[in-house]
Amino acid sequence: MSLANAPSSTSERAQSRPRPKQFQFKLVLLAAFLTKVVTLENGDSVKFEIWDTAGQERYKSLAPMYYRNANCAVVVYDITQTASFDRAQSWIEELKKQADSNIIIALAGNKTDLNDQRTVSTSEGQSFAEQNNLLFFETSAKESTSIIDLFSKLAQKLVDAKSALPEHVDPSVGQGRSTVNLNSANDVQSQDACSC
Repeated sequence: MSLANAPSSTSERAQSRPRPKQFQFKLVLLAAFLTKVVTLENGDSVKFEIWDTAGQERYKSLAPMYYRNANCAVVVYDITQTASFDRAQSWIEELKKQADSNIIIALAGNKTDLNDQRTVSTSEGQSFAEQNNLLFFETSAKESTSIIDLFSKLAQKLVDAKSALPEHVDPSVGQGRSTVNLNSANDVQSQDACSC
């Protein structure tokens, strides 16, 4: 039995099928992702997974997805712009409200290579950091001044904070993370549990 408009060969069927549609979308990245490994003096290493949101106010509502489970944050301001320092203070308030209560925050005044154009004094930044229990640095990304020091001290503070926890406490509990130990011989799975 043959159908009236059915193609009889494979090539005819291929020709009669509509071509797949091709779509093109433009993706705008709201943050850059980088990794950095810092080796401490004792040989321990800390791997940072860095989301750079550039602090743009128009993306502020999306920022919580970047810092929701963050262990630390570096809030950077431009020492040549008072408004930048004001925005940094706002971001720190946001972090304190939205992020985990144990988050370690560093405040970094950037562009020390433009010290002659400075509008935010070192003492202003230092004072704000002390009042808010933050690490404080002044840096120059252009000249790589104090960048290694910032990450090294942040890494050490993270290791110290983790070491202060009792061994049986999982620091990720309560931070929206869960872990499963697949090597534990003591875990007995219930008959009703999923094993997938």
